[in-house]
Amino acid sequence: MLEDIQTTLTDFSQQDSRLYYCQLDADRLENNHCMLSGVILDMDALAHVQEVLQARFPTVTFATNNVRVLSRPGQKKLTVSTNVTSLMSEPSWRSEQMSQVFNGWQVEILLDQESWVFVRQDRDGGYLGWVYRDFLVDEPAPEVTHLVYEPVSVLFAEPSVEASLVGRVVIGMVVAVTAVQDGWAQLSLAGGLTGWLPQNHVRSINDIPQSESERRQQIIKSARLLTGVPYQWGSRTALGIDCSGLAELCCRLSGISIPRDADMQFNAGRGIEPPFQAGDLLFFGSERGHRSVSHVGISLGGWDMIHASRSRNGVHEDNVQAEPWLRDIFLGARSFF
Repeated sequence: MLEDIQTTLTDFSQQDSRLYYCQLDADRLENNHCMLSGVILDMDALAHVQEVLQARFPTVTFATNNVRVLSRPGQKKLTVSTNVTSLMSEPSWRSEQMSQVFNGWQVEILLDQESWVFVRQDRDGGYLGWVYRDFLVDEPAPEVTHLVYEPVSVLFAEPSVEASLVGRVVIGMVVAVTAVQDGWAQLSLAGGLTGWLPQNHVRSINDIPQSESERRQQIIKSARLLTGVPYQWGSRTALGIDCSGLAELCCRLSGISIPRDADMQFNAGRGIEPPFQAGDLLFFGSERGHRSVSHVGISLGGWDMIHASRSRNGVHEDNVQAEPWLRDIFLGARSFF
């Protein structure tokens, strides 16, 4: 029976590592009493494991005294202090970049390994990954007031193009505007950096589109603004972007929160049929893909769409019906309206 219990625990360890963490072992079984050890994400996950074990092995009692729970109430959080940095699958720059986190975003610290920390985001549904520790600070970001809408904007030391450069911000960052002068806005970022940029490069969070038609228009406007941005796996900025990163970013700039990855977006959206409206999401997949749902594009209205395409090496417009490599792997469409 101990082997069967361990097999059940191994099944839990193979759940989606983007959102779950479970590494449990059945150490011993004596007199129908099983001692568990290992590490699990949170108390909800542990309760679920116990529930499943109890249902499958009703005569056994399970002790969890030796199980380490990573996330507990009051867990320490740090703030991203660089403009954008990678969320990696392992504590190494050589591992897979799963996503990116932006300046001012908070992350919950779960594990600490030398110069890396394993974190859970406040955003993206609690997405998990490793972040370089030096790019985090132990203080909250200034209270945000604006969103950056310019693909990449330079920060100047003074409100003048003649001033020295102090940094850059990218589209999608939430920032604090602390002063306005002659068409310029001063930003205060997490980590202490301040700088000036043209005021029209940012928009107040109170001015994010509210109506459905405005939001659909903004999604398309934002996507087309990123035309030609190179494809980069796991990225979500104007310096490089992947397909689901483009969809998530453009929706976020329109006041709509959607999951980070294409398969998550497909599962979360409302299924729709043609004719598609501008801002609807079109999904694709094949047996050769890394997941059953492996690509997403933004409908421009009908079958025309804009997407971050590895084949096109960047953000590009295509007609699904005119391109067999898209038409043949179309899975369906989803709406978040």
